[in-house]
Amino acid sequence: MKHFLDIDVTPAEDLKAIVTQAMTMKKAREGQPKGTPDAEQPLANHMVALIFEKPSTRTRVSFDVGVRQMGGQTMVLSGTDMQLGHGETIADTARVLSRYVDLIMIRTFEEQTLLEMAEYATVPVINGLTNRTHPCQIMADVMTFEEKMGPITGKKVVWSGDGNNVFASFAHAARQFDFDLVFTGPPPLDPEPALNGLYTTIRNPDEAVQGADLVVTDTWVSMHDPQSARERRHNQLRGYQVNDDLMAKAKPDALFMHCLPAHRDDEATSSVMDGPNSVIFDEAENRLHAQKAIMRYCLGK
Repeated sequence: MKHFLDIDVTPAEDLKAIVTQAMTMKKAREGQPKGTPDAEQPLANHMVALIFEKPSTRTRVSFDVGVRQMGGQTMVLSGTDMQLGHGETIADTARVLSRYVDLIMIRTFEEQTLLEMAEYATVPVINGLTNRTHPCQIMADVMTFEEKMGPITGKKVVWSGDGNNVFASFAHAARQFDFDLVFTGPPPLDPEPALNGLYTTIRNPDEAVQGADLVVTDTWVSMHDPQSARERRHNQLRGYQVNDDLMAKAKPDALFMHCLPAHRDDEATSSVMDGPNSVIFDEAENRLHAQKAIMRYCLGK
């Protein structure tokens, strides 16, 4: 049994094998309707619990479709459906769910919830997102880059904006896949200190993107941020918007990524998001394929 909790605690060779398998599975489905079962059915007779304490579009749909394509069944649970950490301890919930399902994916707030679920579950647990990391997203991003540009090893990736949970997983990936990561953003929104040594900071975004193979950003505000925080973050991050002028300073063929959902013309302009270098919808699609490979990894399939 293998969990998929974070990129930094998963062996590099396993991560690379997951990306390779995701690409193989995607290619095998070319031209087929989305509801067509995969030729291989590794999740046949398997039940997967998908737990969402945080709302989701891509995570929910991609995991649900992925399980079904591989022959399994899903049970989607929201925070209001369960007594997770409230009327029942997380440990007891993990023990109970393990009697009903073969795999658990959880999208939650606190990392401790994920870790406790994994500690007490007797089935594999996948991190669908926490306030600290978002490893499934970055596995899809690495897959997308390698589809378009070849191996990411040795490439320059520039993150412009808030040093948030998605950046944290990019930092973990920089070490595991051996690429150079640059953070450009205001000091109050620097990444967590635990990530020091995994990236380089360049405050000037024009300087940071010089020679970049990939430019990445994310939303400036969370759906849960109060209005005061939204206004403050806009003021702090306005100079780090990814626009045509900034992309022009990267390599001519540099890709642009955003994990979505986006606030268009805030963190990135629509001209960049819809431009020829943007792969935002490819990376969204690849959540499906990367997560299918992750589930197979966890189940030894």
